[in-house]
Amino acid sequence: MRVAIVENTEISPLGQVGVALREADAEIQVFRPWAGEALPDGAYHDALVVLGGEQNALADDTHPYLPDLVRLMRRMGQADKAVLGICLGAQLLARAWGAENHLGTAPEFGWHRVALTPQGKSDPVLSVLSADFPIFEWHKDTFTLPKGAMHLAQSPVAANQCFRIGRASYAMQFHFEASRAVVEGWNRDFPETVERIRPGWLKGYPMIAAEHGPEADAAGLAIARAWVSLI
Repeated sequence: MRVAIVENTEISPLGQVGVALREADAEIQVFRPWAGEALPDGAYHDALVVLGGEQNALADDTHPYLPDLVRLMRRMGQADKAVLGICLGAQLLARAWGAENHLGTAPEFGWHRVALTPQGKSDPVLSVLSADFPIFEWHKDTFTLPKGAMHLAQSPVAANQCFRIGRASYAMQFHFEASRAVVEGWNRDFPETVERIRPGWLKGYPMIAAEHGPEADAAGLAIARAWVSLI
């Protein structure tokens, strides 16, 4: 099992996805186009994971590799290879399949509850979850559903939290990879940013994490394992 990981920013831990890939003894290769590295060509790898980043999905001027990444995501999906887009990666997968990106219209931060749609309840990946579950969010943007996509999950702020194209191309707006360990790393690395987004977050974090973290961690790992099983 050969898996390409595309990072879009310097600090983008794999979290629960990494746990599931290591359990499956996957060969992992990380690509950092934000630092000038070339993208994979899509031929060698069995699967592609595209992580989040601070840029938006239309930021071709500041991140000129994005059009090539979008084409790679679509090409690997068309080849029936497993593709996973998380947060920015989800927005890029929507772009890859002809949907619209809406910038700054759906801000969410922290643990929020996400609900499965009827299609989500029977989906090979999301059916491992309860119908309503807490998961970590950190985004401002959202997207429309591509033509032919299966709408799998929603929230009051962002109606399109997850979709699937084909057998195994998944766009997940929420950060299911973000275990409490990942979130605590973000707290350390970006304290001013998180406090600006949600004043009092750092002081209240221990109580918030104790309330939502265990269930969210379990949900995130279940999603990761189920997606990896499709590779």
